[in-house]
Amino acid sequence: MHGFAARLTDGEAQRMATAPDVSRVYKDRVYHTQATRSPWFMGLHDDFGAWPDAEFGDGVIIGFVDTGIWPERASFNDAGLGPVRSTWRGKCVDALGFNASLCNNKLVGAKSFVTVELDASGLLTDSNPRDIAGHGTHVASTAAGAEVPSADLFKFAGGRASGVARMARIAMYRACNIGCFASDVVAAIDAAVTDGVDLLSMSIAYPAEPFYDDLLSVATFGAEQRGVFVVLAGGNKGPTASTISNVAPWMTTVGAATTDRVFPATLRLGNGVVLTGQSLYNIPFSQSQGAGMIPLVRTSCGEYDLTPDKVMGKVVVCSQDAGASAGFDVERAGGAGIVSVQSTERFWDTVMAQPFPLPGLLLSSAGGKKLADYMSSVAYPVASFNFTCDTVTGENRAPMVAGFSSRGPNPIVPEILKPDVIAPGVNILAAWSGAAQPSDSDMDPRRVEYNIISGTSMACPHVAGVAALIKKRHGDWTPAMIRSALMTTAGPLDKNGRDIVDSGSAVGAAATPMEAGAGLVLPRLAMDPGLVYDAGTQDYVDFLCTLNYTVEQMRQFVPGLSKCARTIPGGVANLNYPSFVVVFDGSTRVRTLTRTVTKVSAQPERYNVTVAAPDGVKVTVTPTTLEFKRVNEKRSYTVQFSSEAGAKVRPAGTWDFGHIAWENRKHRVRSPVAFKWDN
Repeated sequence: MHGFAARLTDGEAQRMATAPDVSRVYKDRVYHTQATRSPWFMGLHDDFGAWPDAEFGDGVIIGFVDTGIWPERASFNDAGLGPVRSTWRGKCVDALGFNASLCNNKLVGAKSFVTVELDASGLLTDSNPRDIAGHGTHVASTAAGAEVPSADLFKFAGGRASGVARMARIAMYRACNIGCFASDVVAAIDAAVTDGVDLLSMSIAYPAEPFYDDLLSVATFGAEQRGVFVVLAGGNKGPTASTISNVAPWMTTVGAATTDRVFPATLRLGNGVVLTGQSLYNIPFSQSQGAGMIPLVRTSCGEYDLTPDKVMGKVVVCSQDAGASAGFDVERAGGAGIVSVQSTERFWDTVMAQPFPLPGLLLSSAGGKKLADYMSSVAYPVASFNFTCDTVTGENRAPMVAGFSSRGPNPIVPEILKPDVIAPGVNILAAWSGAAQPSDSDMDPRRVEYNIISGTSMACPHVAGVAALIKKRHGDWTPAMIRSALMTTAGPLDKNGRDIVDSGSAVGAAATPMEAGAGLVLPRLAMDPGLVYDAGTQDYVDFLCTLNYTVEQMRQFVPGLSKCARTIPGGVANLNYPSFVVVFDGSTRVRTLTRTVTKVSAQPERYNVTVAAPDGVKVTVTPTTLEFKRVNEKRSYTVQFSSEAGAKVRPAGTWDFGHIAWENRKHRVRSPVAFKWDN
């Protein structure tokens, strides 16, 4: 991109917008960051599969636009790594508080672009790449952290830690502190692409806007033009529908899922009922001040509600979601413990652990209801905690889509299904900044080397790491081919072969593509997808032209464009994307879409199509068999979707789902299909 950031009055901005050499003036905005066992949970193994096949991502450079990095962490040691490739143009800056000598063959680039935020917030600290928030350190070590023999948080989740692509290299572009100004983010993306990163991982989100109004969409379009694979967090606004962020088709958009690891703690009520929640409080039961029966009191846990006369010596039950910061408020007021209850009844059987400073746990909404019923049934409710400080794996249903994970449909272009995939994003252990507390409280004096946090921010770098493995194995693949491999091999089933559940549903309903996209990323299968759906810059230009953007709007993406030369026949739903969205409106009951697949496997293959469709929809694929002899050979097929006359009447705005898969004995290339009735 060619431009600059400036402080302007409204009048100055209006005058600049009319200058003959100015294409567009954007008002700055603030993006927000979205806050080990997970590589193994995704099926990665040291001795076989994607890790050794891709040499653990050795040499691939992942750029991170985030809050910076704490380079002293063991996750960023470069043992066993050779020099970075000679074509790499990045560097580590020398700045007050950050010495370039801290970089090595693991951390190969570190720059800062947070000057606008520093000015706006009045901070006096020099701009440097050091992470004072923890978020950037966490995501970088998740994607590409070195293997560390022993890592934990307060003895929880202890064991070997590894990034998904542990021999990939890291380049950090600090553009965020608490928030991220768009101008800083764009400058960071521009620098990363110029430096020569292979991938960009950005765990930031902003409510979706038309692409020409969204600087992140414009900047990542430029990155895709240069062959850089871009992966972004989908946002933490779930379970509300149509809250998904980062929805352009050249972006890979990631939702969050749970893993099979939990940190159980229990609350025994005075009537003998035992409620199980999760906690990172690390004093065992026998030593805990919450070991005996203690009076319970319910409050809002607001600042003015936690007074000593109300809570002294009692376990405080928060009537709204409360994190570890509320625990410090309770502790300061003399409370003996805290119970936080998920406020929405739509969250089913998934809880994010919190590092409470005093005895405390987080209950699901179902557990919270049982607690509330007990408290209203007796005059003097009491309870006791039991903290075993255990980490339990393999016993809970997983993965599930996290309740907070933002959902589709795509609010800008419904014909492009988002999110694309899901990845582990709940209770993720990774490296942490030495300047940041492990909780969300400024009163927290604790400092840790590793922290456990949750969000689509944590899911995004898992996908970046898998993409780095694919890039190492298939260095000539386009970003679209990598995205296709991730999507068409993703799993819609959990570890026990059942449908992945949407924990944003009160009843534990099966997740649809609106919550889970194509499913959970599976690295082993993504390394060898068989067929891919490819697309390039011209395809995305045609896509934007099909949206009827004006020439001025198009010039945000293609500065020299004089007019749209062509559009996509049949509309934007015909973009060669690895998923389908079919809209039946009042004008037609039949929709026909076309796709082209490229063979990337070595041997000649024949694929047969299988289809799953909801009642009342007929799907006809032509041809039903695809034969390939050579690598990079292409074949096209058409799909006719018919909403059959006489089928059950669906109200306007109704969605239903199915899939199309090309299969043989070795490969299964699966695309989710979403159907919408607008008539």
